[in-house]
Amino acid sequence: MIPSPKVATYDLKPEMSAQKVVDAIINEIDNEPTDFICLNFANPDMVGHTGVYKAVTDALETVDKCTQQVVKAGLKKDYGFMIIADHGNADFMINNDGTPNTAHTTNLVPCFLINTDYKKLKKGKLADIAPTILKIMGLEIPNEMDGNVLI
Repeated sequence: MIPSPKVATYDLKPEMSAQKVVDAIINEIDNEPTDFICLNFANPDMVGHTGVYKAVTDALETVDKCTQQVVKAGLKKDYGFMIIADHGNADFMINNDGTPNTAHTTNLVPCFLINTDYKKLKKGKLADIAPTILKIMGLEIPNEMDGNVLI
């Protein structure tokens, strides 16, 4: 676990600890390959809650750069990737009245598969992610999971 920076609000450090997270994950990929890694870049969400537009764009640029680094390292080791978000926030920053939006949105979020045998995804919901990952990994889906497989 990589701790978040100690700042009053994350607009003061929109990059947060993303590069430290990347360094740790790439070290894991290179030196201790594993079947599954779950990685969360909190920047767009946490900085999005501040409502500071410039800081949010900086956070998004950081996550874009960091995601590229992780994917590049993982592809060298034949990792597959599912890139998702659990909700929106940084996608809608200014309310109709001009005030900053600091809340989560209910907008649809993207889901990308990279370097897997599957090229198309069905539309789905958050509950569909775990069963889909298990299917991609060739693992049994527990009966308790009521989500659908998206591939």
